[in-house]
This record gives sequence, C-alpha cells and structure tokens, in this order.
Amino acid sequence: MSVTTIKLLLAAVLGLSIVVPFGYFFLGERNKKRYKRTIASNVVTFFGAMIVAGVLLFATGTPVAAAETAASSASGLATGLGYIAAALSTGASCIGGGIAVASAASAALGAISEDASVLGKSLIFVGLAEGVCLYGLIISFMIIGKLG
Repeated sequence: MSVTTIKLLLAAVLGLSIVVPFGYFFLGERNKKRYKRTIASNVVTFFGAMIVAGVLLFATGTPVAAAETAASSASGLATGLGYIAAALSTGASCIGGGIAVASAASAALGAISEDASVLGKSLIFVGLAEGVCLYGLIISFMIIGKLG
C-alpha cells in the first residue's frame, strides 16, 4: 500500500468519525441515549482510525541501511523524547494552574463580594496559581535549550 493511499484512507476514516456521530445525533431516535451513542461512536471511530493509521504507518517503512538507521534512531529518539518532555511539562503545569486558578478565582470573587478590603490578598492567591503555568513553561524552554 502506498503512502498516498494510506493518507487518503486515514482522511476518509477521520471524516467518517465526524460524520457518523452527527448521523446518530440528528437522524437517530429522540431520547436521552442518543447523546451517549453519539459520543461512543465518535470515540470508537476516532481511536479506531488512529490505531489503524499507526499500524499502517509503521508497517510501510522504507528500507534503509542498517548503520544509518542505528545512528539516526539514537539521536532521533533522544530529540523526540526531549520534545515530548517539554510538551508534558508545559501541558501538565497549565492544566494544574488552570484548576488552581479556577478554585482561587471563584473563592476570591466570593470573598470580594462580601468584603472589598480583601481584594489585594485574593489577587495574590490567584497570581500564585498562575505562576505554576509559568514554571512549567520555563522548564520546557530549558529542555528545548538542551536539545538544540
């Protein structure tokens, strides 16, 4: 199977993963179960397409000399894992910071509505929660700086 055929097949399956759930939602029965069926069909078709694409992608590799493959895979693996680490540090810190800001900001709004003199203290707590995101971003910049 050629690479263009795989790309077309993947695009078609991903398109179906969008169209099929809309069919369940709009053309299906009008009951409460249609939401669950829509989400379930979307999840099954999308992740099924990703699994099939991964299998086809790795099954159709081009043959290369063994020495080139070994040398490039070692440095390529380290670089790839470095980028994954940078993405994870930024993503996880932003998710944690978002959860912290959501809690701190809602509590701060409640406290400010009762007593306006606590505005400065509440802004400090919200700012500290946002700082978590910045720390993750700094760490990812340090990781990327080591890579290149």
